[in-house]
Amino acid sequence: MSLGGGANQQLEELAQELEIIEEQREALQAEIGTLRTQKTTVDEAMEAVEELESGDTVQVPLGGGAYVRAEIADIDEVIVDLGGGYAAERDQDGAVESLESKKDTIDDRIEELQSEVAQLESESEELEQRARQMQAQQMQQLQQQQQGQPDE
Repeated sequence: MSLGGGANQQLEELAQELEIIEEQREALQAEIGTLRTQKTTVDEAMEAVEELESGDTVQVPLGGGAYVRAEIADIDEVIVDLGGGYAAERDQDGAVESLESKKDTIDDRIEELQSEVAQLESESEELEQRARQMQAQQMQQLQQQQQGQPDE
């Protein structure tokens, strides 16, 4: 007599669903990490724009780990990335506002992703609970079968 062949298949399906949920959760966590790095970069840029003055000397990255010293001719000529391949010239206050807006957008996205992670964790807990219940039922059925069999 076979015990719960369908139940075993259901447990395997639950395990696969749990694995998919875990992969999704890890991908979301990785995206959150990337966004936090971007946010740190925006924070640093905001701080620099707020503190710099015309005439200050700065290190400008050229790429490949190379930098050149440059003097800021006019702090009210800051080029700010707007996204989508677009940039715009802003004065110092406008640049800070643009960066603040970018930071707010990043914060909003992090919040959305954290909500999705929480939802996945909730789904995972529900699936794990179902799996535990199914395993308990299987154990109970097995015990009943063993009790019902005569001793040889």
